[in-house]
Amino acid sequence: MTEFKGIALSVLCLSIFISSCSDNERALFTASDWPAYGGQNNGQRYSTLTQINRDNVSRLQPAWQFDTDSAGSSQTQPVVVGGVVYGITPNLDVVALDGASGELLWSFSGLDGPSDFMGPSRGLAFWKEGDKEILFAGIVDKLFAIDPGNGELVAEFGDDGALDLRTGLPGDTSRFYVSLSSPGVIYRDTIIVGFRAAESPPAPPGDIRAFDVRTGALVWSFHTIPASGEFGADTWPENARATQGGANAWAGFALDDERGIVYVPTGSAVPDFFGGERTGDNLFANSLIALDASTGERLWHFQAIRHDIWDRDFPAPPSLVTVQREGRAIDAVAQTSKQGYVYLFDRVTGEPLFPIEERAVPTSSIAEEQAAPTQPFPTAPAPFARQELTADMLTTRSPEMNDWAREQFSNFLSAGQFMPFGTEQPTVVFPGFDGGAEWGGSAIDPGRGIIYINSNDIAWTGALAASPDGMGFAESLYQAQCAVCHGTDRQGSPPEFPALTNVSETLSPDEMRDIIRYGIGRMPGFPALAPAAVSGLTDLVLNPESVSSSNIEEDSVPSLSSDGSDVPYRFTGYHRFFDPDGYPAVAPPWGTLNAIDLNTGEYLWKIPFGEHPELKAQGIENTGSENYGGPVLTESGLLFIGATLFDQKFRAYDAATGALLWEYEMPYSGMATPAVYMVDGRQYVVIATSNSRNPRAEQGSAYIAFALPE
Repeated sequence: MTEFKGIALSVLCLSIFISSCSDNERALFTASDWPAYGGQNNGQRYSTLTQINRDNVSRLQPAWQFDTDSAGSSQTQPVVVGGVVYGITPNLDVVALDGASGELLWSFSGLDGPSDFMGPSRGLAFWKEGDKEILFAGIVDKLFAIDPGNGELVAEFGDDGALDLRTGLPGDTSRFYVSLSSPGVIYRDTIIVGFRAAESPPAPPGDIRAFDVRTGALVWSFHTIPASGEFGADTWPENARATQGGANAWAGFALDDERGIVYVPTGSAVPDFFGGERTGDNLFANSLIALDASTGERLWHFQAIRHDIWDRDFPAPPSLVTVQREGRAIDAVAQTSKQGYVYLFDRVTGEPLFPIEERAVPTSSIAEEQAAPTQPFPTAPAPFARQELTADMLTTRSPEMNDWAREQFSNFLSAGQFMPFGTEQPTVVFPGFDGGAEWGGSAIDPGRGIIYINSNDIAWTGALAASPDGMGFAESLYQAQCAVCHGTDRQGSPPEFPALTNVSETLSPDEMRDIIRYGIGRMPGFPALAPAAVSGLTDLVLNPESVSSSNIEEDSVPSLSSDGSDVPYRFTGYHRFFDPDGYPAVAPPWGTLNAIDLNTGEYLWKIPFGEHPELKAQGIENTGSENYGGPVLTESGLLFIGATLFDQKFRAYDAATGALLWEYEMPYSGMATPAVYMVDGRQYVVIATSNSRNPRAEQGSAYIAFALPE
């Protein structure tokens, strides 16, 4: 097939909004559907629907609202097939809603533990063949096959409709926290999945697996931590699969259906911030991997960070795009990053379409750490987030705050993206641990080769601390498993990483034990910990002054080879660089929305994205804000996005210019990526909303759909 024919076929498939280009699949879905995470398997977040356009979008209004009766985090981009919206609530119930009215048709719950303590689930997968349909939902460590017509399990799949995603991983799988936070992707009669895992030992290797959609039988597995003799094994210590974990794909995939290639972005190895026990480059952590979707065979890969010691996971699914170079069309794959880079590769060969330079980077000040001597830097497009914090980039909100920020900054080490953490002073991470880009993904204009990216642009800091001798085992376990998020001083970094200093005022011992065992929100569970260890940690957190230093026996905590309590250096915790009033201590913008021409690498526009309402009331505008969730694009030239943390607004922009055309203040923030669909000739845009990331706001969650007046 020539390049021209390939493009023509892609345009044809796009025009009827399907997730594949085969004759059989062409009839499965229509332009009215949104049948996959990202809209289609190609991850473009693009709809061909044009009823809502630049001229009438100002008249958009709520069409229906479905309240989930939960105050947790709602991050799901629903799938829509045949006029039914399928979503997941914060308490991880799967729901089917009438797409025209929002009426609940059925709900399904598959949880084993307390529903309030589970992490997010960002989407679902839909398989269809003839009159057979299956809706796949990842609920923590289970993959459920659900009949989309009635919400009942498909008994032929797995164990009476459920597949334990820990099955087949090496070691004692009962000890692993595994969660399908982003959905799998459907290729023919298989579903391809990754998973979220703990970020401290013990954690499983992040195998990518394909399962038969009818039976749940394993079809293939790709080892992101290679086994002995496999490609890349020499970039790890010997027998790494038995002792190391992570390198997992938690963000989701993109799939070239016609070629049968799945594109897999992976995260960092465990533990995130000290790599002394995982010497080497650690393939395939922090990589974009192209796999044969039929066999799992590696076709090509690119590792963005060698030996990651900064937790720089690839945070979002890649997107497929076709670009023009010297009059020639090239099918490409684009991958965004926390660092603020866009990487662009030939979809088939893996050749970079903009030069990537290998540059020397700083060495570690810690003798036990062997940081990589060089890292790859894309030369274009220019980063969509700032790269190195300097004193002249600090807040100017007031002279007093600038003075405060300068004093703090004088104690920091700020030397760009790849400065290893030390023990002497906090190191600036800019953009912060939450990006740059985050999990919401990017939108693609397939006809013009343009990518639309929302970005965070605030600074965080981090540091390592040597593990002290003579520490009691309860405290040692806390420092190994909990301090990475809640801090060695237990101050945390609210709201994602709450302080534990006064937690006894809000949580009972039973509630704390459940949180440790099952996880809550962003926090993973710790199933490896024996009951004695869980009780010891509970006592330590709730009553730190009264706990004996030897209240837990070491043999009560099984390990992968280690429980992490003997790691010589520990991360002291995530710390946003915020001023005393709770605002970023760097100059705005704190969040941006970007349009980049991937044909040339040039920016078409870049605007501040999001507001702090109380600052706007003071006349301080265009600050931007933290944002989570992504955009969707329609053929009528509208870019829809929620995502902003504090203003709770849903917005529509002119994709050509970045001009704001419409906005609506919702009851909760749109911390998810929208979906676009049509029912009975009426176009809708639906988004999941919640306020869990903003504890000062009224708590709640709802799906809200918008449409033009009837």
